[in-house]
Amino acid sequence: MHIWPGAAYPLGATWDGWGTNFALFSEAADRVELCLFDEAGAESRIELTEVDGFVWHGYLPAIGPGQRYGYRVHGPYDPRRGRRCAPSKLLLDPYGKAFEGDVSWNEALFDYQWAEPRKRNTVNSAPFMPKSVVINPFFDWGNDRPPRIPYHETVIYEAHVRGLTLRHPEIPLHQRGTYAGLAHPAVIEHLKRIGVTAVELLPVHQFVAEQAMVGRGLTNYWGYNTIGFLAPHNHYSSAGQRGEQVGEFKTMVKALHTAGIEVIMDVVYNHTAEGDGRGPTLCFRGIDNHAYYRLDDGNPWRYVDYTGCGNSLNVRHPHSLQLIMDSLRYWTLEMHVDGFRFDLASALARELHDVDRLSTFFDLVQQDPVVSQVKLIAEPWDVGEGGYQVGNFPPLWTEWNGKYRDTVRDFWRGQPAAPEFASRLTGSSDLYETSGRRPVASINFVTCHDGFTLADLVSYDGKHNEGNGEDNRDGTDDNRSWNCGVEGPAEDPEIIALRSRQQRNFLVTLFLSQGVPMLTAGDEIGRTQAGNNNAYCQDNEISWVDWSRAAGERDLLAFTQKLARLRRHHPVFRRRRFFRGAYAGSGDGTADLAWLTPSGEEMTDSDWHASYAKSVAVFLNGSAITEPDPRGDRVTDRKFLLLFNAGAEPITFTIPEARLGTDWEIVIDTETPRGDPQDAIGFLPKTKVEVDRHAIVVLRSRS
Repeated sequence: MHIWPGAAYPLGATWDGWGTNFALFSEAADRVELCLFDEAGAESRIELTEVDGFVWHGYLPAIGPGQRYGYRVHGPYDPRRGRRCAPSKLLLDPYGKAFEGDVSWNEALFDYQWAEPRKRNTVNSAPFMPKSVVINPFFDWGNDRPPRIPYHETVIYEAHVRGLTLRHPEIPLHQRGTYAGLAHPAVIEHLKRIGVTAVELLPVHQFVAEQAMVGRGLTNYWGYNTIGFLAPHNHYSSAGQRGEQVGEFKTMVKALHTAGIEVIMDVVYNHTAEGDGRGPTLCFRGIDNHAYYRLDDGNPWRYVDYTGCGNSLNVRHPHSLQLIMDSLRYWTLEMHVDGFRFDLASALARELHDVDRLSTFFDLVQQDPVVSQVKLIAEPWDVGEGGYQVGNFPPLWTEWNGKYRDTVRDFWRGQPAAPEFASRLTGSSDLYETSGRRPVASINFVTCHDGFTLADLVSYDGKHNEGNGEDNRDGTDDNRSWNCGVEGPAEDPEIIALRSRQQRNFLVTLFLSQGVPMLTAGDEIGRTQAGNNNAYCQDNEISWVDWSRAAGERDLLAFTQKLARLRRHHPVFRRRRFFRGAYAGSGDGTADLAWLTPSGEEMTDSDWHASYAKSVAVFLNGSAITEPDPRGDRVTDRKFLLLFNAGAEPITFTIPEARLGTDWEIVIDTETPRGDPQDAIGFLPKTKVEVDRHAIVVLRSRS
């Protein structure tokens, strides 16, 4: 086949309507072969002889969308020195935008022999490898525009494409578990009913299920094992794997945008699916091991591992950084996504050893005119020393606030956590204010994919991960949960009622906290994983959302809808700036925020650490909001009193009307799911309010 010189940029396979340009970076290569596969799977090899700046390239006329391909890289092979070029191994394109097929685990995928690891394995791996696919980049976006929801108006819904849609009765069978299923009107209508403004999707980059996991009859369900940073995962496509997954993903984004819902991707740039030195050669390792991976300087056969997954991407190398930034720009510009949540983001900040707040990666993001303008959410920790970095990311970033999760859980299980609970409820100014950040820097969550569901959080004291095949050793033991008296399913009506109340307590706390609330898919209908707090490998009923529960949990679903509506209609719960805790120009002489004891007195230092600190009240003054609206006008709202009782006995709260005002109405009482926050549950003719054990009462001024 006749090949033209082509161009060194852009990297990857680029179809222009007449032919395809192929470009691959490798500083380690002596020779690079492009491998094309026909419909029967027969392979033809074409040598790329043009090299510019270590980019090997060529242009093939008449090669277009649907063409399957890969690479073979010839070069030095000396694993002890970190050199892993192995031309017998078919390699995926790091810039591949679609993949067909799966990794079929076989010894041929490894560059060493299992029986004698020091001996080289030269068996051809192509029959056991997925193939990169040339795609058609053209798509009719019509009038699609990013919703650009401000952070303070954002409500995030963390979901798994497959798990959310696989059992939904209104989605056609062939679309369940796919991007098309997520775009179905029934799913979108549900999201809109509960006030969701952004879906945060668990990894949809092309990923691989680990060999050991497959050997146990399980799979990598969550997808935190990326092999393709520009390709949507092929098994979430209902239309096909020869590039159709790209169009289906774009159609999903377009449908969600039409509904005013943003798409945020959970991305894994900290490691790849090739694992440690004993892992398979699928892509990066065989192309340029030194460029793509952090290797131990003294022992280059050893991979530095800040992720617990065997390797760490080498963010010190310009081409690795380029890959990450090109990927982010591609998903933003070509796929129209609205933001990214960075898994183990601390690993990306490591220049040498310590987490560097101003590392090269963050510098690149800060100055990038595309990436800097979308939502950037850090998981602010990794498994390395000094990796827990909540509160330490640059001002452009928001963070999953793990301290919020832990504190709120502690408070509602009766632990002494009132002082920190107050900070988490009001936006975690102790973490973010000194660095010039605002309450929206805190992504607040009580549950997420990793850990108990909301229903399990109030039903289990310990994890029950036996189904994972690791003798219940996996998953955290630090659940900070409370089973309300019985481990697992209960028949006692009092325990069932207490668990329901606790779920409502968590939801009220989440939706009425300053910052950005994140709800985990299915929590609004009582989804359970039967106590499994690490369902990463469970592609079954343990992880899938059971939509039949919606009928039995109508009260919980309706309560979630009401909370979302209350937050949306009252700006005092979604301030853009921190409370001052003092007179703030309200016009009535009252502070914007006050913390009160049950007797109605302002909390003192000693009160915060007293036994009754499990029961506190907070006054939010809607007439003392300091930030203006988008047009520069003053923002005003009602006054609210939130009465929290995390104790085991009912508490009577006194309302100091002389200081805070009169004419209050009850809008939420978690003792009962009844009531609509748009309408008062009842007027309050007296200054005493009894709050049941483990309950919240929310009062609103009538004027």
